[in-house]
Amino acid sequence: MLPLDRLCRGAEAALGKDPSTALVIAVTTRAIFSLEEEHNLYLEKGKEEYTRHQQANQDKPLSPGTAFAFIQAAQYVNKKILESNPDERDLFDILVLSNNSPESGVRIINSAKHYGLEISKFCFVSDEDSTQYLKSHGVKLFLSADRTDVCNALRRGVSAALVFQQEVQAPSTPLRVVFDGDAVLFSDETDQIFQEQGLEGAVQYERAMEAIPIGEGPLKAFAMHLGKMRKKFGQENSPIRTYLVTARSGRDMGIRAIKTLREWGLPIDEAFFMDGAPKGPILAQIQPHIFFDDGLHNIQGAQNVGVPSAWVPSCC
Repeated sequence: MLPLDRLCRGAEAALGKDPSTALVIAVTTRAIFSLEEEHNLYLEKGKEEYTRHQQANQDKPLSPGTAFAFIQAAQYVNKKILESNPDERDLFDILVLSNNSPESGVRIINSAKHYGLEISKFCFVSDEDSTQYLKSHGVKLFLSADRTDVCNALRRGVSAALVFQQEVQAPSTPLRVVFDGDAVLFSDETDQIFQEQGLEGAVQYERAMEAIPIGEGPLKAFAMHLGKMRKKFGQENSPIRTYLVTARSGRDMGIRAIKTLREWGLPIDEAFFMDGAPKGPILAQIQPHIFFDDGLHNIQGAQNVGVPSAWVPSCC
């Protein structure tokens, strides 16, 4: 039996999910629900007062957080996959990973039930580095509101991103995911050349390396599994749409990116080579459920137009 400060409740069998084949996404409570008021209470008055507050409000649902719409859209994808093949096991599998104690976790579970979220596991790991459990659960993507957790996950080789709390208008279906290129989907090799040699040096490097695929970025594994799910559907009826929105110039640096995606066998529905222009306007048009970028200025631009954003730090 697990100690009281380390409890993981599972229901994956009842939901028909197979963690060995599913696209497992671990999300923290502060990423999926709005818990800033409670988090500040924890910081100011400590764990005991926080626990009392959560227990006293255990039947009061928490408001949706930044990653809430993304999780809802993933649930929609599962519905469409099962409509096509009731025996399919390659589904999204959502796991809530929390540093809350089990005593204060009842409100989290009740909130998920209130919104009809199909979450297979709730793992409450108090006062520990919860990212140590990610690989044992087969997690392909970890979303957290804590930078230390995200950096720990990335060091463990798990795709991860930092979610900032923001007001989000729930986009409609299908699931839309936007990736930045360098240091997110791709490695940061060209970014490093740019920092050392400037734009002209980066352009020359890309031209010389055009036939060689770009290295893998921290979110490539997640994108590949998402692409595998995307291939189950035709272009017209897919419940998943993926986008590349990169600061690269299409004329000078776009060919290698496209060839890399082709080499990986990764389908991308639309690609935008912005040549350094702000990404906010195009993101406002796409209205993704989540946008991944390594640049905080791009994250801010996305937040300014109400787009749920997740930062992939390259400086852990």
